[in-house]
Amino acid sequence: MRQHCFVASDGRWYVAWDTDIMAQELIISVSGMRGIIGENLTPALAAEYGCAFGSFLSDRVGADGRRPSVCVGRDSRGSGPMLASAVMAGLCSVGVDAIDLGLVTTPGVGVMLRHLGCAGGIMITASHNPLPYNGIKLILDNGVAPPPQTAAQIRQCFFDKQFRFVTSPQCGRVVANPETDRIHVEKVLAAVPSQQIAPRRYRIVLDSVNGAGAPVAKKLLAEFGCEVVAMNDEPTGLFAHEPEPIAANLGGFCERVRQAGADAGFAQDPDADRLAIVDENGLYIGEEYTLALAAKCVYSGRSGTAAANLSTSRMIDDVAASAGGRVIRTPVGEANVANAMLENDCVIGGEGNGGVIDLRVGPIRDSLVAMALVLQLMVETGQTISQLVRQIGGYVMVKDKFAADASQAERIIDLTRQRFPDAVPNDSDGCRLDFDDGWLHLRTSNTEPVMRLIVEASNEAAVRRYVKAVSAIREAVLR
Repeated sequence: MRQHCFVASDGRWYVAWDTDIMAQELIISVSGMRGIIGENLTPALAAEYGCAFGSFLSDRVGADGRRPSVCVGRDSRGSGPMLASAVMAGLCSVGVDAIDLGLVTTPGVGVMLRHLGCAGGIMITASHNPLPYNGIKLILDNGVAPPPQTAAQIRQCFFDKQFRFVTSPQCGRVVANPETDRIHVEKVLAAVPSQQIAPRRYRIVLDSVNGAGAPVAKKLLAEFGCEVVAMNDEPTGLFAHEPEPIAANLGGFCERVRQAGADAGFAQDPDADRLAIVDENGLYIGEEYTLALAAKCVYSGRSGTAAANLSTSRMIDDVAASAGGRVIRTPVGEANVANAMLENDCVIGGEGNGGVIDLRVGPIRDSLVAMALVLQLMVETGQTISQLVRQIGGYVMVKDKFAADASQAERIIDLTRQRFPDAVPNDSDGCRLDFDDGWLHLRTSNTEPVMRLIVEASNEAAVRRYVKAVSAIREAVLR
């Protein structure tokens, strides 16, 4: 069986094998590795990836004689313990201590690595991807995924297998630490105290899709005095529905919110870094509102700058502007938003997929932070979720994707810019064009050979107009 390694135009490394069955791609990106268990993501590869990350950290922080340490956590997927053990073996083989956090959330790993002063962190998760997948997410000591140049160094070390193996007395140790959930809750409560929220006794339906989020989310909501109606809260890794928290996957959840007479429904993804919200009527309000509501809460008591990626709704701009703030737009990707927040001391940030980042807790998307800020906003305003949504307002948004190679994608972007010469362009990630009544964003996907189109405008007619214009250009180029 032959292995092929190549780098695509998006800067990601792909590894494929010649087999008698359909080849699947093992993706090695800025944030780590993702693949299919039993097909291309094996314990041997995981151990070597641990060796590569550990060797990089030893060169980076071990020059003064200190032994680096790395926090390692995992979500609830059945393959998690296997991959975590393999990664920790790789770390120890190059003289790096591993702190085994066990079953935790992705933001929990970020909290703990900073709390313990670790050189880095590793989260075993495939986020919202289906059960056959798993992945290895890398985090640096600042709580953010490696920047592209650093990620390229780690990738190259993995491919070259230039590991810094040590002798037996120098091998790293594995130490268990069960404190992640407690410390994570404490960090959130330090940013959003419970005194105002607890007396309201909100009833919340929580859907954790049998992922890692239920144990810590229930602890936090209990601190806030909430009556929790939990569903899919056993961290078995056997997802009760498709794990991405979007409307198409949450029909049963919405019905449960209605039946329970709840004040809100909170739905997490498997590693609990994203939050979708259902209002008191059982209506899925859309992931874009998670960040907008969180920002509205923060801006009610603070001023300053926010950060969001180019594909996130203008609602965050409206909320910031009403408080005299502004929004920095970044390329798509959590690390890009987090780095912008750190560089500009942003008061809030995130992405339109339900990811909220509050630097008071950490520079990682965090569903617990989102829950806390939304509950605080409900208390401060005395309004329901549906009332808050109406107050923020909204836009019409359409998302589409279509096959296009690199040259076709470049041509589509060029012709779209020519079609709208008066628009304000942003070329940091594909091309976003801003108009008075909306915007459109064209970019190539980071995970598949397609282009993505997002259009948002103040009314449906405007959205149709922009979509129609891009569709005509697309059809002409692809034909």
